[in-house]
Amino acid sequence: MNNKKIGDIGERIAKFYLQVNNFQILKTNFRYRLGEIDIIAKKNNLIHFIEVKTRTSNKVEPREAINEIKKEHIYNCAEYYIYKNNIYNIGFQFDCIEIYLKKYSWQINYIDQIIEK
Repeated sequence: MNNKKIGDIGERIAKFYLQVNNFQILKTNFRYRLGEIDIIAKKNNLIHFIEVKTRTSNKVEPREAINEIKKEHIYNCAEYYIYKNNIYNIGFQFDCIEIYLKKYSWQINYIDQIIEK
């Protein structure tokens, strides 16, 4: 399986996980000039900007792929989304969903606050 297919499967699993856990999906694959946010969701009057990282092996934790440059791009995209949708009166945070794909199953790890701003 190529990386695009693996990523697409991971994002579908992440959306399912979020919906089961009472998140409202606002937008997926939100793009801005310098980057993209995989999932934007809302729960308990808080907007979550979520990066999804999917792997087929446990050699490296998926969150390690979110370096400082990637964090800056996610933050800039989030600022633009907030501006574009005029939602200044609500809190927000940046999270990560790690997904490990196995042959016949998957494991998910939800991480709060990957970016402290």
